[in-house]
Amino acid sequence: MFELASVNDIVWNAMLISGEILLLIVLFFIINQFNRLIFKIIKSLPVISHFSDKLDTIFFNVRSILIFLCFITCLAVTAFNGWLLFRGGDLLVYHQNMLLKIPLATWQRFAIGLAKVVGLVILVTIGIRLVKSVFDRFERKAKDWERLKANDHSIEMFFSALYRIISNGLWLLVFTFAVWELPYLNFLSIYLWLLLKVYLIVSLGMLLVSAVAVIVDSLDALSQKYASPDNILAFYEHLRGLIPLLRRTLEYVIYVSVATLVVMQVDLIDEFAAWGPSIIQIIGIVFLSRVFVVVADLVVDSSLFKSDKQSEVDRQRQATILPLVKSFLKYSIYFIAFVLILRALNINPTAVLAGAGIVGIVVGLGAQSLINDVVSGFFILFENVYLVGDYIETGAARGIVEGIDIRATRIRDPNGQLHIIRNGQLNEVINYSKRYTHAVVEVGVAYDSDLDQVYAVLARVGEELKAANPDVLEPTKVQGLENFGESELLVRTITRVQPGCHMAVARDLRKRIKEAFDRDGIEIPFARRVVIFKNAPGQPA
Repeated sequence: MFELASVNDIVWNAMLISGEILLLIVLFFIINQFNRLIFKIIKSLPVISHFSDKLDTIFFNVRSILIFLCFITCLAVTAFNGWLLFRGGDLLVYHQNMLLKIPLATWQRFAIGLAKVVGLVILVTIGIRLVKSVFDRFERKAKDWERLKANDHSIEMFFSALYRIISNGLWLLVFTFAVWELPYLNFLSIYLWLLLKVYLIVSLGMLLVSAVAVIVDSLDALSQKYASPDNILAFYEHLRGLIPLLRRTLEYVIYVSVATLVVMQVDLIDEFAAWGPSIIQIIGIVFLSRVFVVVADLVVDSSLFKSDKQSEVDRQRQATILPLVKSFLKYSIYFIAFVLILRALNINPTAVLAGAGIVGIVVGLGAQSLINDVVSGFFILFENVYLVGDYIETGAARGIVEGIDIRATRIRDPNGQLHIIRNGQLNEVINYSKRYTHAVVEVGVAYDSDLDQVYAVLARVGEELKAANPDVLEPTKVQGLENFGESELLVRTITRVQPGCHMAVARDLRKRIKEAFDRDGIEIPFARRVVIFKNAPGQPA
């Protein structure tokens, strides 16, 4: 009987030790599942999605640590039980005494809490499946609304994020409820509740970001669909460039709001939450300033010099003044936005502006050439010296005016080089684009030519040029004999042409003169070179 009793003791002791080890493994498995849920929740946040590889590495390391701790704990439990057996103790009696020390009410509370947790797990599992089916139905209906396709991706992202938030939130709530209901674990419920609140705040913020994407894409698609010159959406194409900025602005506002609410939940850093409203105001001011700039440009384009019958001078004046007006309005709006941003940061703008004024005076005294350029630029604009598109000559630069800034003028010469000249350096300007200009062509004829015939041919060519070229305002006039050359008589002609067209017309006229002279046998002299070879003395010629 002694040997049989010993075998029974060994079996019972082995079963007790195995049960304890199995219980530890189950406990560590639950902890690992909770760890997996936490990392899944963190990875589901769009802000953290770019760091998913690093999060996988961290999760793998944490799981390895849990497995190692589980192994060490199982070894410790086995060693402790072996030590008890070596001391001659009875494991069954020892564990019974340990369990009897736990009050009956605790066991009852544990059983009731475990039943509640199991029931909640079943309800959450069924509820998540129902939520999935309902969301799939709503997603299909949202995609079919107005038969819009541009917002399908945004709708999918929204419902996917909503389902993920609800499912993860419910499982996190189950863990929080479990540690609250089960004995000796309720101290963890405070941290899990804080984690749940932070997760819900961040997730709802990300859900709002997805909702903003859906709403903005839908409104954009509807606006493009129903835009017409006859309704209020006539200018939508001009304002459509603000759509990405609107989306980013709303996203940044949501991010700042979420960060503010999260900071408010943590007592150690809740004082930083006071910065949230100021940052949101700054984001709004920046967005509105950009909107006002675009609207101001649209108003200027649609109102200033707006006429169906515009002369070429009016169009040039418009091309010159419009950029300056837009720049003035843009920097005025940005200056007002800067002052409002200072007020949002509780900084008195008066002192800052006064300091900026003093600095401006100091800089102005040391930058007289800059002031000279600016003043000269204003006089050029208001006295209508030249406009964008005029063909001018000043100093070593000649060409078409591409732009007039407050400080400098940009001139593109016929060879393609861009001359950038300070306005203060433009002392003498020849403008070829005021009302008309002359294409001057001087042609040489032989001394034995009949000048009356030459004049008649040139006059006929001028008539043909006037009929063929719309830039010619009057037929070519022969001014007469200009000079006696070494081998030619120089005859001067002038042709009144449109402003800035004198060079092209002069080239065309030269071609026509050459063709007409060839037909009528009029010689255009050209230099001839005679080479004489002189033999050395004593050699035959």
